[in-house]
Formats: sequence, structure tokens, C-alpha cells
Amino acid sequence: MGLTKTEIFTEQQNQLATMLKAMAHPARIAILQQIINANACICGDLVEELGLAQATISQHLKELKNAGLIQGTIEGVSICYCIEPKAWQLLNEQLGQFFQSYKEPGSCC
Repeated sequence: MGLTKTEIFTEQQNQLATMLKAMAHPARIAILQQIINANACICGDLVEELGLAQATISQHLKELKNAGLIQGTIEGVSICYCIEPKAWQLLNEQLGQFFQSYKEPGSCC
């Protein structure tokens, strides 16, 4: 099949799609919720909290990190993760603008 033509879309459209794609899995939403609720960096607690295998958690964390939604720091043999504040603010602003752009037309279809 053909490749997606990301170059025909704006940087903002591509960025928002990348972040939303990374979030489009219930395990990743749960991971983000755990990180937000902890209000701190989380290292090994996610396996216990979510009941998923370490390898599964690691893969989901990798996807979230690649999308820029979280950041990680190495502490000994562990990597601790927290929300990336600038990306989170950008996501909040872009989604807000996207949802606010819809104006109910009164009658449709």
C-alpha cells in the first residue's frame, strides 16, 4: 500500500496526529493517568498498577516517549518517566482549538 503523504498537511496537523496516535490505546491512556495521578516520575510501579507485563509496559512507554508526551531519566538501573510539560500544553492547546472550531450549524443532514 501507499505511504501517507504527511508533507501535504501542516506541521501542526502532523504533530497533533502523532500525539493522538500515541495515545490511541487504552494501556497508554492508563499509563498517562498513572503518571499524572502520581504527580511525579514513575519508575517500576506501572507493572504492579496496571497488571501488564514489563515488556508490554516498556513498549507503550517507548511509543509515548517517541511522540514526545513523556520524558524519561535514568536512575541507576531504572528509567523514570514523567509528563513532558511543553508537549502536554501543546496538546491541550491544539485539541482545545480543534474542538472549539466546531460551531453547531442549527440544522444539518
